[in-house]
Amino acid sequence: MVHESREAALEWTAWKPLEQAPSLTPDTLAEWLDGGQAFRWNRRANGDWRGIWSDRVVEFSLRKDRLHWRAPEALKAGAAVAVADYLALGAAQSERLEKLPWRSDAHLRLCIEAFPGLGILRQPFGETLLCFLCSATKQIVQIKQMVQLLAERHGAELVPGIHRLPTWQEIAAVSETALRECLLGFRARYIHQTAQFLAQHDGWLEETAALPYAEAKARLCLLPGVGEKVADCVLLFGAGKLEAFPVDVWIIKTMERRYGLDRWKPAQIAHFGRVHFGAGAGLAQQFLFAWERKAARDARSQNERPTNHTKHTK
Repeated sequence: MVHESREAALEWTAWKPLEQAPSLTPDTLAEWLDGGQAFRWNRRANGDWRGIWSDRVVEFSLRKDRLHWRAPEALKAGAAVAVADYLALGAAQSERLEKLPWRSDAHLRLCIEAFPGLGILRQPFGETLLCFLCSATKQIVQIKQMVQLLAERHGAELVPGIHRLPTWQEIAAVSETALRECLLGFRARYIHQTAQFLAQHDGWLEETAALPYAEAKARLCLLPGVGEKVADCVLLFGAGKLEAFPVDVWIIKTMERRYGLDRWKPAQIAHFGRVHFGAGAGLAQQFLFAWERKAARDARSQNERPTNHTKHTK
């Protein structure tokens, strides 16, 4: 394809180790980048990862257990700081992890041990809102397809063949019909209406992100198409509010199976999560989410494994 040949001509910086990053396994890195926190990361044919956020294009490579990164030469200015901020590296998440009740919660401890080093991304708030407005009733691969189309058709080109997502101001100038052509379906109406609202309320997103968790969530839920789960995802992955505890089908399953919360409503489960896991509830949620999905994949793989039938002859 034309854009692939243009990408191939990109000049990249040398690979650099990310000194602050924790030791990682391939499963942890895949879960961190492509497990539902963000939707603009793709694994390359050689096993490396390429991601796009804001005006950044970055590739990650896991060498043994150490994370290395590089960026296009044209976008290298400030990239090192941007990468560290995006991964939210530093003491804060480590301190929250240490304060989680894994000493008394055997299942949580099992989940943490299965995904060592897993963290919460700190994405641009407006982009996170856009991506999770695309997420209703869709799986990760479908969300990524919608987001990619939005970028290619309505976002500026950062380097040859690679586009950023459109800003909310840019989306406000796009018709609902054109948005539907990005495979958004009914979500196009919510995104169109949200863009019109934000165009008329300058600074609203920045004000919301700066508010305490409960107030920020209440404001987000006023937007078209934003319910409690979407609001919690936006606040957790886009504003670093680790007390948010998004509840989806995987969390409902794990709470039923591992914590005995049968037939609890999502709002009740979210409240339990915030109380039981404390200020780092959102970090605990990611470990629970990752482990439950892995358990389902392992079970499918076991069921699909061919059975050897030995014929006995006399």
